[in-house]
Amino acid sequence: MSYARILFAFVAFYFMPTSPLVASTFYLLSGLLDAFDGHAARALNQGTKFGAMLDMLTDRCATMCLLVNLSLLYPAYTLLFQLSMSLDIASHWLHLHSSTLKGSDSHKSIDLSGNPVLRLYYTSRPVLFFMCAGNELFYCMLYLLHFSEGPAVSLGPLGAVGLFRLVVRLCCPVSLVKSLISLLHLVTASCNMAALDRAERAKKK
Repeated sequence: MSYARILFAFVAFYFMPTSPLVASTFYLLSGLLDAFDGHAARALNQGTKFGAMLDMLTDRCATMCLLVNLSLLYPAYTLLFQLSMSLDIASHWLHLHSSTLKGSDSHKSIDLSGNPVLRLYYTSRPVLFFMCAGNELFYCMLYLLHFSEGPAVSLGPLGAVGLFRLVVRLCCPVSLVKSLISLLHLVTASCNMAALDRAERAKKK
């Protein structure tokens, strides 16, 4: 399924300039396969270090490519998209690297005595899925919103709003919180790396 995710993501990016509905459909399918892939690997005890690395790289590259497209569609917000890409890649890479040096089995394995926010984020599958899905939906709907408001959704006395705009508004707080978690991720991983450096120097004395 990991390779199918990559294929779906490639198809999505190929159609992004010309066919937003096709592109967004394949992009979301790629994200859904991510959830099923991880669940199947755990259920069948087929998790591997290569699989974990491939999963990480596919996630990061897919989000990065979508943000590149958003930068072209919303040039006024390019800096924010660049910061989001940089924070996402830097925090996950540094955490994965520190986990590898510490000998963790997975980049999602953390010290349970560590930060309570990251502990909840990585030990609760529903929380992790909600945050990741909300973040991806925010960017995907922001992409669709450039082309159309989407089907009208009635909000009663508040009037009607396009589906794409509604999802963007609902998922925006989730995306912001996930960015804050990524920042916390980066700080925690940096502290872990500093601790590893201190431990190595202590051994040499």
